[in-house]
Amino acid sequence: MQLYIANQNYSSWSLRAWLIVAHFDLPATITKLPLFTPEFYAKLQGKTPAAKVPVLLDGEIAVWDSLAILEYLNEAHLNGKAWPTSIAQRAKARALASEMHSGFMALRNELPMNCRALRKVSLSPAAQKEIARIDAMWSEQMQAYPSQWLFGDWSIADAMYAPVALRFKTYGIELSAAAQQYQDKVLASPEIQRWLAEASLETDIVEEDEAGEPR
Repeated sequence: MQLYIANQNYSSWSLRAWLIVAHFDLPATITKLPLFTPEFYAKLQGKTPAAKVPVLLDGEIAVWDSLAILEYLNEAHLNGKAWPTSIAQRAKARALASEMHSGFMALRNELPMNCRALRKVSLSPAAQKEIARIDAMWSEQMQAYPSQWLFGDWSIADAMYAPVALRFKTYGIELSAAAQQYQDKVLASPEIQRWLAEASLETDIVEEDEAGEPR
């Protein structure tokens, strides 16, 4: 298999697909492409009609979109173990993952992922509302699964929210104690530590993702 990703400092969608590969040590070759460069588009030509990353190639199968990649790898290579075993919890995990996949637009726009930086921004009411929603979500899951992942064992839901934990760190977002517990678990995980170490070696600057001011 081959997984194409972009700059690890900035590419939140790349992180989501990369995490499942790293967490389960799947046999995939990772190819990193610099965002918004001729090389980026040239390398993706013929591999994905969207001309975006991540994209996974597995034999004759091409899968683009992070959530689609997560679902594909779960079905094709993990025998379903990247979702909770309980039908009820699996349904809830899928709902939370889909909520991240399709929502939180103010948060995404105002708090772009920027792993290397410590920044401060002025948040809109819409972004504050979305942060409160995520805080409540994480807190509820920590009450059910103290000091664990969102659904006990690591799942696709955790992959979907990992970039948010990084965003909250970058911009110094204050969380409730329970939500902070989850963020700390995400940030301390070996996979995230590896991602951050690799991101720290990059030198490219994507100006549109350098939001706010240094703090």
